[in-house]
Amino acid sequence: MKKFSFGTPEKLVPSYFCKGFNYLETDVKYPASNFNFKKLTGGCVVEFPIEDDCRIYGLGLQLKGFEHRGKKLRLDVNADPVSGDGETHAPVPFFVTNKGYGMYFDTARYAEFYCGKQKNIIGKTAVSAGGAAGSEAELYAVREDSDLIMSVRIPAAAGIDVYVIEGDTITDIVSQYNMLAGGGPEVPEWSLGLLYRCYYQWDSEQVKKTADYFRNSDIPCDIIGLEPGWHTHAYSCTYKWSDKYPNPDEFISYLRDRGFHINLWEHGFVHPDAEFHDEIAPHSGDWLVWGGVVPDFATKEARKIFADYHRKKLVEHGIDGFKLDECDSSDFTGGWSFPLSTQFPSGLEGDQYHSLFGTLYAQTLMDALGENQTLSEIRQLGALAAPYPFVLYSDLYDHTDFIRGVVNSGFSGLLWTPEFRQADTKEECIRRMQCIIFSTQCLVNAWYYDGIPWVIFDCEDEIRELIKLRYRLIPMLKEAFDKYHTTGKPPIRALVMDFTDDWRTYGVDNEYMFCDDILVAPIAAGTGNERDVYLPISAKWADFFTGEEIKLPENGIIHVNTENIPVYKKIS
Repeated sequence: MKKFSFGTPEKLVPSYFCKGFNYLETDVKYPASNFNFKKLTGGCVVEFPIEDDCRIYGLGLQLKGFEHRGKKLRLDVNADPVSGDGETHAPVPFFVTNKGYGMYFDTARYAEFYCGKQKNIIGKTAVSAGGAAGSEAELYAVREDSDLIMSVRIPAAAGIDVYVIEGDTITDIVSQYNMLAGGGPEVPEWSLGLLYRCYYQWDSEQVKKTADYFRNSDIPCDIIGLEPGWHTHAYSCTYKWSDKYPNPDEFISYLRDRGFHINLWEHGFVHPDAEFHDEIAPHSGDWLVWGGVVPDFATKEARKIFADYHRKKLVEHGIDGFKLDECDSSDFTGGWSFPLSTQFPSGLEGDQYHSLFGTLYAQTLMDALGENQTLSEIRQLGALAAPYPFVLYSDLYDHTDFIRGVVNSGFSGLLWTPEFRQADTKEECIRRMQCIIFSTQCLVNAWYYDGIPWVIFDCEDEIRELIKLRYRLIPMLKEAFDKYHTTGKPPIRALVMDFTDDWRTYGVDNEYMFCDDILVAPIAAGTGNERDVYLPISAKWADFFTGEEIKLPENGIIHVNTENIPVYKKIS
């Protein structure tokens, strides 16, 4: 890994806020002469060539896209992306290629990545494939152009640090990127079990009945989550128990005595009725959200005030997990968040704070938790986020996108849960539950249901079997998380990460490696019981459930028809 510095880089960048940042310089083969740096009126740009057969992955949690060659991605923070143009609630200015290198751009700005365009170079003629007018299909065919230049524009900045990372496989490269941040998080074994989030209008007695349901129904569950109804005021937040929970300590003890951990929903916009509002207001941005102040978690004052309150009022009373909502942005979905022009006491501007909000919020809650380990949830993360024990989720809900999120998350040092949130049919309930069983966090977010969803859909037996399967997988997943912590190897990876030399994996966005040697190929809800599965032909595979070895055809593609989830174990 080697850092290349251009111009005058900004001070307030992700590495500045990364406690475990660990840059150890080594030689790389990538030539410095490839880079062309220019200052612009509104920022700067770095240009470099990419190979004709180069494939580009990463750039954050891209739910709408997978391989980015030839595309433009603008890495702005947006809660509900509707296309594959780069906006996401977890943008990361790090990409990796199938050519043995990746690059991290150390910026919190909304950088623009043009992933391969032809440039007018004097004395050189570039050739474009396709485009003849023999037919409409030929006229508008996707072009595999050659002699491409990648262009990365960083707005407002007068310079940038670029880290070039090399390795034999994409997994090797991503692991080094994760170790640059300090490695993956240490998570407790219980956090890998079922997290069940309750209907938001329930009171403490109804939540207790739900806890008793799990213990009396032979369905394992480790964590009970509460949604916005536990607050006296939720938008913005007071962080105080509502009258639905008249005796919080007794309620917490009831759940803890029955072996449950407790996770509370919140967001970072502080209501005037919050006990610490007046204290934290001077250490906040100059715009309000839902009438609440936006704490500047880049300042030690705001972090201490926020963390101290959470520690004394919640953590010390038995709360050991938090769901940190609304810390992304909403420029295209109602505009509820703070403007890009917002100024913060730390010197951060609105776009930078949007990019860093989740990371700084997570750090603050980790201060509150102290020595208590967790695996919690968050709506926004960005660069160098591997060390934080927070799993991303989304307000979007397309199941195909959710599966793609599982596949894509491993490129960027992120964890993602394809949570179950609602279903229209029994089939959808089961298909979505199958997917969360083989993910980093087993999350059922039933905030929408005045009841237990699988009871409503009359599939309790099927779901019980799936959840028990999850618990059999926990030792394997815990070992994978331990490796994530010590080596940076993500617990879930796209096929192309482990099988980078196999061109057949380059476009596979609906299968993934789970732990070391398990290949998962979910069937999306509403698509029937059939799908094609590619099993990399460089390995031998067996059916995960039966142990029967799979006889692969030459192209490695098998057709499956099953109500179960297709899962395979690599046996050599």
